[in-house]
Amino acid sequence: MEITCNRCHQAVRVEDCYCPSCGLPQLFYSAEEFAGQGQAQRWSEAVGDASTVAWKPALRAALMLGVPAGLLCSGLSPVGLFGLFWMAAAAAWAVAIYVRSQRAPWITIGAGARIGLVTGILAAWLAFSVSGSALFARRFILHQSSQMDAEWKTNVEASQLMAQQWAAGAGAADQAQLQAARAQVQAWMLSPWGHAGIEVFSLVGSSLFLLFFAVGGGALGARLMARTRRPEA
Repeated sequence: MEITCNRCHQAVRVEDCYCPSCGLPQLFYSAEEFAGQGQAQRWSEAVGDASTVAWKPALRAALMLGVPAGLLCSGLSPVGLFGLFWMAAAAAWAVAIYVRSQRAPWITIGAGARIGLVTGILAAWLAFSVSGSALFARRFILHQSSQMDAEWKTNVEASQLMAQQWAAGAGAADQAQLQAARAQVQAWMLSPWGHAGIEVFSLVGSSLFLLFFAVGGGALGARLMARTRRPEA
C-alpha cells in the first residue's frame, strides 16, 4: 500500500516513520487480530505529544549553552557580530541535547523555538549584565571616565561628519537647517544623559537581536532533528 505525505504529498513507504522528502513524521497503520472478531484498524502516532517541552532537562540544556553564548556575545568578547551566529548555533545545540536526553524521535519547530527562546533569554541577560558591569567598572572603579568620554566624542564627531557628507547635496537653505539640527543632536549625544541613553539602547538592541537569533536557532535545531532522528527500539 502506498501513502503520501500530508505536507509535500510525495510517496512514502508504509514502513517509513518520516517522509524522505520533507522529514515530516508520519502516522503508521496497524492491524490486529481479535478473538471472534475480524481485523480492527487503528491509526497510532509514531511519537507522543512532540509539542510539549519537559522544562527541567530543557533548562539544563539551555543553561549549558546559554552561559558561554552570553559571555561570547558580551561587550568583553572580541567576536563582535559573529556572536549572533554563535547564539543561533548554541540554541540549536541546546535543542539537540534536549532531544537526545529525552530519547525523543523529534519535537515540533514551536517546541524548539521555545527552548531557543529560553536559551536566548539566559544569554541576553548575561551579556547585558556583563557589558553593563564592564562599563560601570571602567568609569567608576578604574577611573577611565576621561578616556571613555574622549572615545565617545571621537565617535560622535565621526558620525556627524558622515551625516554632513551625506547631506552635502542639499540646497543652501536646507544646509543651514541641517547644520542647526546636527549641532543640537551632537550636543545631546555628548551630554551625560545622551551618552548613557545611547549605551543602554545599544545594549537592549543587542539583547533583542540575541533573542531573535536564539529563537531561529532553536526552530532550526528542531527541524534538523526531525529529519535525522529516528525512533529508538
